[in-house]
Amino acid sequence: MVELFRSNDPVLISFAEAVLKAEGIGSMVLDQHMSVLEGSIGILPRRMMVADDDAKVARQLLIDAEVIGS
Repeated sequence: MVELFRSNDPVLISFAEAVLKAEGIGSMVLDQHMSVLEGSIGILPRRMMVADDDAKVARQLLIDAEVIGS
């Protein structure tokens, strides 16, 4: 698994998941339930992960969708 980006913004993460899913790329969001431990204040970023084989294409899709910078 390769990390594409980290964010505290659930809308951005949801959008990124939709962009990847539309192209048939599976993704996984890690640390999304850590808010229970942090008191739901949203300071711990969630990590967007994809399979190693999909990383290059996924990264370019997110750059094109202006989710991440180049």
